[in-house]
Amino acid sequence: MNLTDAVLDPLLRGDPMGPRITYYDDATRERIELSTVTLANWAAKTANLLRDELGARPGTRVAVLLPAHWQTAAVLLGVWWTGAEVVLSGPADLALCTCDRLDEADEAVGGGEVAVLSLDPFGKPVADLPIGVTDYATAVRVHGDQVVAEQRPGPALAGRSVADILEEARDSAAAQGFSTCDRVMSSAPWSTSEQIVANLLAVFVAGASLVQVANPDPAVLDRRRQTEKVTRDLA
Repeated sequence: MNLTDAVLDPLLRGDPMGPRITYYDDATRERIELSTVTLANWAAKTANLLRDELGARPGTRVAVLLPAHWQTAAVLLGVWWTGAEVVLSGPADLALCTCDRLDEADEAVGGGEVAVLSLDPFGKPVADLPIGVTDYATAVRVHGDQVVAEQRPGPALAGRSVADILEEARDSAAAQGFSTCDRVMSSAPWSTSEQIVANLLAVFVAGASLVQVANPDPAVLDRRRQTEKVTRDLA
């Protein structure tokens, strides 16, 4: 069983074109909205980059050193489509990080592959990267948006299996009362495996959609709840 297939397939069957993740950064006034189809396309392009250029395979440990962001969701799903394992720190075989965590990524992989994400809403590359470091925004563009999913994956997240993570995500969704009708607003982080399960995967396995807010401005949150038709707040 592939974790990304298990998460995305029901969403693609149920509501492929509706909003799946809407990302705000109140510090920059950025807003990006992705349907399930668009999120899946980004995840597939990421998986192809990881597999074809960076050598990800089942059993590969991929350090994801990224904030809660729509591109991070695509990276996580892309890693799992290759059957590789997401870890949140070293040691790892390869890493994806922001520029400010490049030293941490280098230490985690000990000479392995590193890709840096600018997280720029217009896809601008990171300037002045060291030789040998991959710019994600530039590299991912050339890869296809369809992928052959690995059907014999290794551990999925921090040493835990696909089945374990799915069970944890479903239990978390039930405990939080998420349903397919929910539009969940959150500014919660994805910095630990428990946070990824509770604050991202639980929303998706419930069939809900996520409004993820970085640097939330309290002055606009009530209005955003109305305009985005939010039904639940994730603490």
